[in-house]
Amino acid sequence: MRQILFSGVIALFLTLIGTPLLIKLLARKGYGQFIRDDGPRDHHSKRGTPTMGGIAFILATLIAYAVTKIITSSQPTVSGLLVLFLMAGMGLVGFLDDYIKIVKQRSLGLRAKAKMLGQFIVGVTFAILSLNFADSRELTPASTHLSFTQDFGWSIGPVLFVLWALFMILAMSNGVNLTDGLDGLATGASVMVFGAYVFIGVWQYGQSCADELTAGAGCYEVRDPLDLAIVASALMGALFGFLWWNTSPAKIFMGDTGSLALGGALAGLAIVSRTELLLAILGGLFVLITMSVVIQVGSFRLTGRRVFKMAPLQHHFELKGWSEVLVVVRFWIIQGICVIVGLGIFYGGWVTGW
Repeated sequence: MRQILFSGVIALFLTLIGTPLLIKLLARKGYGQFIRDDGPRDHHSKRGTPTMGGIAFILATLIAYAVTKIITSSQPTVSGLLVLFLMAGMGLVGFLDDYIKIVKQRSLGLRAKAKMLGQFIVGVTFAILSLNFADSRELTPASTHLSFTQDFGWSIGPVLFVLWALFMILAMSNGVNLTDGLDGLATGASVMVFGAYVFIGVWQYGQSCADELTAGAGCYEVRDPLDLAIVASALMGALFGFLWWNTSPAKIFMGDTGSLALGGALAGLAIVSRTELLLAILGGLFVLITMSVVIQVGSFRLTGRRVFKMAPLQHHFELKGWSEVLVVVRFWIIQGICVIVGLGIFYGGWVTGW
């Protein structure tokens, strides 16, 4: 359990001291945020704020995980490394998108096909690798069964699993990306979900089927639950430190570099911890904001009318007169409720043996 504490504290320390250094570097190079002209007017003052801040918490997470393993003389696990790979890979795609927007002065960043191809390559690679590397119990990091609080039903097979995993990765990455529109909103919401995965990892480790004392009905067939808690703790700590600089008024934005990385990490944790469908509840705010965009686009195409003043949903409330801080805090409350409900369902699944 020391590893969980070490990874979180180290990552927190790294982003607290590293993010202002990154801010100075990005500001010196003039890597500032592009702001849409059709967005809320209050956002125009943010033009030029350093972006690509996701670099800070991605590096902090990777370093914290590595240092934790070194100082505790423990071995990294395949499950943990795969989640970190997915985070870093999606972050790289986001970085290329941000870099082209800012340095090449092309407002749309990567071409849509190129961005999708990058996400596709990273997602499919993760999905295929996660079905390999079986341990002594023949458990691979992921399984071809769908999962809620545990695996259930029939196997969907490796091909459908890869497609399902890719859908989850793309959905969560774009969900976090859409949420990242107000200072600290996506960062604070992500902290809560990663905190939930620290709890889930610890609980699954304590009730693992690999332990003779807990094996039996209700135990968890998860390959490396403790290491997943360590990764989640590192992410939570890194984001806490980043939030110090990202909260309103933000000194730096995470950019696509950060949002795609966080979405990938969330999807990866859900897949290898066998909580795939539960993620839709734990990350309920991301789902709600994504659905607001789907509803807005669908309504306009079908009827020519808009349901919201502006999508994503957070901008609708801004245009209704809510201050940015008010929207962020209230949306954090919604996300907190989603996490509480999700963890309640997770615990209920263990009690009832779902």
